[in-house]
Amino acid sequence: MSQLRRIFKKLYHLYGPQGWWPLMNYEGKNPTKTGSLHGYHPLNYDLPETPDEQFEIIVGTILTQNTAWTSAEKALENLKKLDAIHPERLLLLDDELLKSAVRPAGFLNQKSAYLKNISQFFQSLEGRTPSRKEVLQVKGVGNETADSILLYAYKNPEFVVDAYTKRIFSHLGLVNEKISYMDLKMVFENNLPEDVPLYQEYHALIVEHAKRYYRNKPYSEILDIGK
Repeated sequence: MSQLRRIFKKLYHLYGPQGWWPLMNYEGKNPTKTGSLHGYHPLNYDLPETPDEQFEIIVGTILTQNTAWTSAEKALENLKKLDAIHPERLLLLDDELLKSAVRPAGFLNQKSAYLKNISQFFQSLEGRTPSRKEVLQVKGVGNETADSILLYAYKNPEFVVDAYTKRIFSHLGLVNEKISYMDLKMVFENNLPEDVPLYQEYHALIVEHAKRYYRNKPYSEILDIGK
């Protein structure tokens, strides 16, 4: 068993299934209590089941850029009140109204524009699953957002890495702290089975662990999970 699999097993044993990406119509509670308070669906890997749920996840990936999920969730709730978590209705929103709804997630000018870009893109797909290259061509979508969209909205096996991933695994001495996004992504994809539930859980577990022990230096790695 690779080091990455051993680390996954330790994190899973500590925190359990995460039920991430949360969806507003689900009542499941956060299993570890450090993020959103609802919308979780532990062990249900069939979600999303509808285009509307897919689009909600995609909107969430834009809103959570450079901010905490709890802030993105407030913006999602504002959009839900406007009945705008649907590409056609979001595109019809007045720009100022959209910016006001997005405000809790920060970067309201950028994110409101990115939401319209991704809405147009989602419409253009007409239900098909896009390639990673296509998603990256949408203005406002970078590597992490693209992989989040593909993994969680489309259930494609694209491992999502973020700043937390680099922080943990470089601190453990498993990768260089200056490793690129794509190189770090390949470390996981080359050493793990190509498995959507595994990728979803591993990413969510990394985030949960980092929020507890890797927010500020010196990092307090209590698990010694690298051994």
